[in-house]
Amino acid sequence: MFSVWDRIEDNEFAECVAQAMAGLFPAAPPGFLARLPHGYHDQAAIASALAQGGFTGSAAFDTVTAQSPADSPRRVAIAYCQGTPLRNEIEARDASILARATDIATTALRQRFGVGQITGKIQAIVIAATRQA
Repeated sequence: MFSVWDRIEDNEFAECVAQAMAGLFPAAPPGFLARLPHGYHDQAAIASALAQGGFTGSAAFDTVTAQSPADSPRRVAIAYCQGTPLRNEIEARDASILARATDIATTALRQRFGVGQITGKIQAIVIAATRQA
């Protein structure tokens, strides 16, 4: 049993931050969030990988949706822009722009979710598979 994040479009905070970064870096948008952790969600590809690994029984895929609460849009922006490998992609494009990128993400989150405490949809896929001995 394991889980993976579903596509970025089904994870509102991550999608909002990714779009904000694409606006900041239109020529070369950072791809971390869409690539990882939201890049391995195709159920057929996962089922194929399981079969190749010897998990020949039927795999069960359950989509789990919840709301992710946050104290503020700023907290979410800091978490994504400064607390994930997205930071490396931002700084690789311009080492001096991390604070500005965080501000831009904060503004995008405020525009979409409001000020103060916010919530955003998150979605994952839980996979259960058995391997025959």
